Amino acid sequence: MRSTSLLSRARSLTPSLLAALLLASCGQDGPPPLPPLPQAALEAVVPEPGVPREQLARTVDSLFTDEAMGETRALLIYHDGALVAERYGEGYDARMPLIGWSMSKTVTGVLTGIMVADGRLALDDPPPIAQWQRSGDPRGGITLRHLLQMRSGLDHCENCDPIYEASEVRMLLLEGRGDMARWAKAQPLAQPAGTDFTYSSSTSVILADIITDLLAPGGSPLERQAAMAEFIDTRLAVPLDVPSLQGEYDASGTLVGGSFMFATARDWGKFGEFMRNRGVANGVQVVPKGWIDFMVKPSPVSPDYGAQVWLNRNVEAEDRDGFFEGRVSEDIYGLRGHLGQFVHVSPQQRLTIVRLGKSQGDEGSAVEERIADIFALYPFR
Repeated sequence: MRSTSLLSRARSLTPSLLAALLLASCGQDGPPPLPPLPQAALEAVVPEPGVPREQLARTVDSLFTDEAMGETRALLIYHDGALVAERYGEGYDARMPLIGWSMSKTVTGVLTGIMVADGRLALDDPPPIAQWQRSGDPRGGITLRHLLQMRSGLDHCENCDPIYEASEVRMLLLEGRGDMARWAKAQPLAQPAGTDFTYSSSTSVILADIITDLLAPGGSPLERQAAMAEFIDTRLAVPLDVPSLQGEYDASGTLVGGSFMFATARDWGKFGEFMRNRGVANGVQVVPKGWIDFMVKPSPVSPDYGAQVWLNRNVEAEDRDGFFEGRVSEDIYGLRGHLGQFVHVSPQQRLTIVRLGKSQGDEGSAVEERIADIFALYPFR
């Protein structure tokens, strides 16, 4: 009786449905169907993000759910000036300022550009550092351009092993911590100025100190800090509408301009959009277009670095790959910080991607692969 009932049901099926059931009973060709996407993951992407919504949402979701990525705290995507995706990890939200680590260097580079535009500094002049200008001091040949492009020639070893001997650790945490710029400026010349690229957090602190000395000459630590904080606020944070942007200062009142800038994920994204729009924010030319062009142009000694900005270029002689190992355009540039802080900008795709979190070693490479997947979704203009 039961077999007759099953046969009757089978005869009632349409041919196409019956064929599908038979195929399912015999196994499945090709990859299995994707699991359902959680509704919250889909809602992190606007209905029309410029690419297939679900595909983008799945890629974003993997940055938060795949353990190979480490910890993603925030992921934002801006396309054509609009925020098309925004998601936060557990315990984080849109109101929370997050550390930029070395993304801070790019902010310091823009602040330097404002001083150049104001006529208070000149790119190819020696910076106003008295001890370097003493007769016979070889550091007298260092220019502001050299500092910005990380080719000052000052002795420096970033991220050395053992870590307690690394220059940035000695400056930030050990003997230099009370007056970081003084420690950084005291370093001897290791090679002639302008001839070699040496990535250096100390250099960005020197730049911040130069600006502060001009803003508050002879000032106390509190006066120096107040002057720089007001400068950042009035000349950058207010015009860009990034009110959360702020920095930390050492005991001498110098901004720790290579490491300790904070902003919400949205404000980091607005800063990236400001860079993409060549210094324009909210219809205002905050810094000259030429300054942003200078920042994102390869330096004479390092194709993958501009002026306080990383560029997506390979440097075969130094065994350094671009961000995405040739998967996306070389025109992409970025703010990049310790433990996987990224603001990547693609002018041709009208795209800015922010990723903030904590990823180490292979986790960082996995994150970059997934960010490359997002870039690959979007067409070029």
